[in-house]
Amino acid sequence: MLKIYDMKNLFIYLMIAFIAMACNQKEDHLTNDSSESIFQLNSEWENQEGEFIKLSDLKGNTLVMVMIYTSCKTACPRLTGEMREIEKKLGNYNENKIKLVLVSIDPKVDTPETMKKYLNDNDFNGDQWLFLRSDEASTREFANVLSVKYKQISPIDFSHSNIISVFSDQGVLTYQKEGLSVDTSEVVNEINKLLNNS
Repeated sequence: MLKIYDMKNLFIYLMIAFIAMACNQKEDHLTNDSSESIFQLNSEWENQEGEFIKLSDLKGNTLVMVMIYTSCKTACPRLTGEMREIEKKLGNYNENKIKLVLVSIDPKVDTPETMKKYLNDNDFNGDQWLFLRSDEASTREFANVLSVKYKQISPIDFSHSNIISVFSDQGVLTYQKEGLSVDTSEVVNEINKLLNNS
């Protein structure tokens, strides 16, 4: 009888500890801690117009970001299509409160001219669309922040993660969609939630 009583106490103790840990993890996830902001990164980025910016220049905008390269023939067109679908599902949104950002993992090839052509070819028009490139070290640093893995496997080809990331207007990561799938509704829901709270 004593053993059953001890087992019950142990079970209750473990359940309380598990719930406490789960609550702490949830609270950590929901904090809008600016120390975790991508705006803390000091790297310099060049856009499709040949203008240089820092990520902190995007402060005040909800950010939807994906890392691709323009000569990609497999995953990147699908990721680009998902970005198009996300914008379409947003409907009538305030273009001054959001940036849809493509980030190059092949900055040597993806010149401002190449990036601008890619945006035009995909009908990504308006100031809400940005295509950015930086040096190799800054690109790698940013990929690490997003948990994006990439590796050059030939002179013109890369193996890379397929992740779309959503950031608050303070540059804090709030949602990531991994893999290639047609369903972008959760990304859109997260963006709408951030836009409504900004």
